[in-house]
Amino acid sequence: MRLKKIRNYLDKQGWKYSYTEEEGLGSIDFEHRGLSYHIWEFEDGGYGAETNVRTVGRQEDILGDYEEEIIEILKTW
Repeated sequence: MRLKKIRNYLDKQGWKYSYTEEEGLGSIDFEHRGLSYHIWEFEDGGYGAETNVRTVGRQEDILGDYEEEIIEILKTW
């Protein structure tokens, strides 16, 4: 199971989400206040995640400690 920190955070908030894993990489889709969000993990010489949690209409790649960075963004909601 991947994206464990993010899934734990979503569980604590009581937010429903769908989690899938393919080829060892995790993907989370969820809605919050009527908007759809996703977090797609990738591996390209290192792990990262493509997500729209910062700006719902725009994708961005987050590298490094991407789970912690995404959780910090979610905490601002």
